[in-house]
Amino acid sequence: MQKQVYFPSIDNIKQAAFELKGVISKTPLSVNTHLSKQFNANVLFKREDLQVVRSYKIRGAYNKMSSLNEIEKQRGIVCASAGNHAQGVALSCKLLKIKGTIFMPSPTPNQKIEQVKMFGEEFIEIRIEGDTFDDAYNAAKEECDAESRTFIHPFDDEKIIEGQATVGLEIINQVDNNIDYLFLPIGGGGLSAGISTVFKNLSPSTKIIGVEPKGAPSMLTSISNKKNTTLEKIDPFVDGAAVKKVGDLNLAICQKNLEKVITVPEGKICQTILDLYNKDAIVVEPAGALSIAALDFFTHEIKGKNVVCVVSGSNNDITRTAEIKERALLYANLKHYFIVKFPQRAGALKEFVAEILGPNDDITHFEYTKKSNRTNGAAVVGLELQSSEDLKPLIKRMKANNFFGDYLNDKPDLFQFLV
Repeated sequence: MQKQVYFPSIDNIKQAAFELKGVISKTPLSVNTHLSKQFNANVLFKREDLQVVRSYKIRGAYNKMSSLNEIEKQRGIVCASAGNHAQGVALSCKLLKIKGTIFMPSPTPNQKIEQVKMFGEEFIEIRIEGDTFDDAYNAAKEECDAESRTFIHPFDDEKIIEGQATVGLEIINQVDNNIDYLFLPIGGGGLSAGISTVFKNLSPSTKIIGVEPKGAPSMLTSISNKKNTTLEKIDPFVDGAAVKKVGDLNLAICQKNLEKVITVPEGKICQTILDLYNKDAIVVEPAGALSIAALDFFTHEIKGKNVVCVVSGSNNDITRTAEIKERALLYANLKHYFIVKFPQRAGALKEFVAEILGPNDDITHFEYTKKSNRTNGAAVVGLELQSSEDLKPLIKRMKANNFFGDYLNDKPDLFQFLV
């Protein structure tokens, strides 16, 4: 017998909204002036980055945990998370007075770990396990089975999906005009499954676009393969949305509801983070920038339209700023790394700076060790250019004057040691 596909009902989603009263904030749906002008559209942000735990995750976590019976509550819960789900679970543990153990992968930013401790206080225990969400997930499931405790899944659970869907109810109640395009970030798929269900029922003309990081296209891959597919390798940079496998429940819903799923390069996401901070004083995490970063790929489609981007979270670690800027510059083709062959004589570096570099080129990285028995010494040099069009003339000058050794940006095995 074929397994029946689950689709959340509007009644259940409204019940979740009732359970969440007094627990969550009704987050703003606000016009973004500069993007509206840029795209000649009415661009609105659903600001879940302003939620009580600075992401939407409290909605699903609390809805799930409040549904547990007394025996399940007494035994406690277990979850796995790269950060935002953990914060939602931690606060829910404290509010519901349920003991919880939270497994987090080692790359999780310290800022998120500290936030989890703050929200959960004495009701939670944190365990660091593995390098990816999936490592932490497997460890959490083992703990859960061994201790007969309830596992609070970050996305593949009916109550979680219904809780996240309440974002969609709020959006519908906050707008006066029809929404033409809705952009949703996708990690495991709980948010996109929930909100898309609301819109398919209450605003069926809205085109719903799912957005994933290019380095972790688990939903797009699964939809293309027509089955839930586990990715062998992912880029964990967009930690709130980088999973190897989406939820089974979520895949079935998103296959039916989403107009399209696209991927956005991590460098583009980083540039979006910087633009939001510099132009709007909005701080978002990489996953929180996903839906906004997608707009550049729909310039013609959204012109003159009403567009909503769900900003999913703002739990960004300030220590990541340098990496975010680096990835943005690389994406814009403004940051380049070379092996430069310097003649081992006095004045060689001065000649390189004065005659090879352009007037606006900046040396941002330099590694060199003099070898006394060689005519030329190789240095690893990082350069930031003002225009991407300056690259070809720069390489031409380097080759003409015998400084060029190699270009490293397109050599991933070497480049990974620099970025």
